Amino acid sequence: GRNCSLLQEMDVIEKQDENCYCYVQNRTIHLQYLWSTLQVKVNSREKFRFEPISEKSNCRNSETVFEFAACAVQILWKPETCTETSMSIKQYGEDICFKIQPFKTVPYTVRVKREMLDGKLLFLFVAGIFLFHFANSLSRNTKFFYLSGIILGVVALLVFVLLTLKRFIPRHSTFWILMSGCWMASLYFIYCFKENMHWLWSEHRNYLLGYFLAVGITSFAICYQHGPLTTELSITLFTWTLQLTAFVLIYCGVTIPQVAYAVIAVSLCSKGLCYPLGAACHIARKMKTHFKSKKLVFKYLTEEEYREQGETETVRALEELRSFCRNPDFPSWIAVSKLRSPHRFADFVLGFPHVSPAEAKAHDEEYGIGSSFLEEQLFETRARSEQDDPASSIHEDEENDDEMHKQISFPYATELL
Repeated sequence: GRNCSLLQEMDVIEKQDENCYCYVQNRTIHLQYLWSTLQVKVNSREKFRFEPISEKSNCRNSETVFEFAACAVQILWKPETCTETSMSIKQYGEDICFKIQPFKTVPYTVRVKREMLDGKLLFLFVAGIFLFHFANSLSRNTKFFYLSGIILGVVALLVFVLLTLKRFIPRHSTFWILMSGCWMASLYFIYCFKENMHWLWSEHRNYLLGYFLAVGITSFAICYQHGPLTTELSITLFTWTLQLTAFVLIYCGVTIPQVAYAVIAVSLCSKGLCYPLGAACHIARKMKTHFKSKKLVFKYLTEEEYREQGETETVRALEELRSFCRNPDFPSWIAVSKLRSPHRFADFVLGFPHVSPAEAKAHDEEYGIGSSFLEEQLFETRARSEQDDPASSIHEDEENDDEMHKQISFPYATELL
């Protein structure tokens, strides 16, 4: 019912008399404006009064007690005069109207500029998605519990005080009634603070910083004294609270409510699909193990594969031993005090071979093919077989051959290790 000037994108209006301005929302939905906002800035050389105009500005027309209280609080939070102010308008929100009352006949300027990507909206949206999907793990984190206590104390002081005094409230029904009232009051105070944040920060910055510091330290002290959550019921309630907070952040982080509803629904479905998908995977694993053949198939190594595997594993084990000895936590002095050749151990750690060329040559001469050790083992075996009964000579020859192989491989393995 007012003769107000309509604001449009990229408008620059200069006036010097009292006037009201309105921005009428465009009802056509475009996804490119999902995180887009309009920034309205008013500045002047002299002070002026910036007064938002709403259909519910008259408290006598309030239909409920809560609307009357909200209207009274809005009057109390009415901003003082200033020389510069700004406001952010969502693309698909309500129609916005405000009035400029200059105290002197000095021109003031009203600028309207579109911000295609509002960083605050994008941050709220991403934070909501992150908080919803990691609510279960964050609710069990001690540091996040203390951080949440500080944020709750600063943002919703009444709720934090009521949670602190919960043990003194005997009946649960009384506690939940008080909790509902504290949440409603806290949410409205948050709304009033958001609407007048620029004015409060410019005019009463010291009081705000003192409030944040005092309430933050007190909240941390109370949370630290109480300790982190331990029972599964309290952790579950904390998880649900974080998920509800995530939904609020998602809703406030976009300009199109329909997109926010769709994202919330998809998030709930993704959480709900975890259980049927997990059950399906479990059933599939059970069926796979049931129909799989229980007969084990053994693959025997050839002599060449056995030697290659032995050499490879030996080299790998030696490298692991070198890495372990180079570790700062390795008790080097204790190890050196128990060694007969500390210099050789140091060379091995620095990368030199663990066996000298002379030792390798001596080992080949003694245990290699055509060595004296093999000849002695062979002749001793034959001499023993000739002294035994001829009827069981074949059977004992086989046993002696197996014993000879065991005796040959044992010193080789010992020397290799």
